[in-house]
Amino acid sequence: MPVRAPFLRTALLASVLLTACGTAPEPEPDAAPSAAPSSPATPSAPSAPAVRAAGAVGGAGSACPLPVSFSLAEKWEPKPVDPELAALVKRGPALLACEVAGRKSGDTAFLRVWKAPKGPARAALDAFVRTEKNKGLALTEAAGGVPVVEARYSAYSELLEEWYDGRAFAVGTGEGVVVVEVDGMDAEEDRVVAAYELAKSTLKAG
Repeated sequence: MPVRAPFLRTALLASVLLTACGTAPEPEPDAAPSAAPSSPATPSAPSAPAVRAAGAVGGAGSACPLPVSFSLAEKWEPKPVDPELAALVKRGPALLACEVAGRKSGDTAFLRVWKAPKGPARAALDAFVRTEKNKGLALTEAAGGVPVVEARYSAYSELLEEWYDGRAFAVGTGEGVVVVEVDGMDAEEDRVVAAYELAKSTLKAG
């Protein structure tokens, strides 16, 4: 993103992230039942196509120092988040630590990595996801590289002015809870879901 000064860069990026995470308008009465289900079924196994791993994030020499590491889909690129910006986009107890962009793969989507204080992963994930814009929240235990708690929910995008299926997972570490969410205009595309599932299945603590 072109910038003219650090302040403008921070303000613009914060605006984009806050738009994605902003408060949703009240759904129209006749649209609410179909737009935001209140009792979603337990998520079934993902049917997204396989993607090829090409690199990782979180390990030694990684672009983002994290208490976890996981594989990245081909052409997905990690970038650390400026601490000043992270403080502006706090969600629940979590601060944004890293953003993995899928632009070069042709997808407008991100894997965003958040860090929360030590505590139960389920409680941190619930606080992270449970906002006034998210409905139909379901928390489940999920298998991966390490045991994680996963959230599936319906979220409202002010940018797209529509509801979409959101998903995130959390894991506890010695340095606190790490939350990984998938977000962006193409968050529901099969390739993007597959990149998210790759991160979850290859997750390693430490």
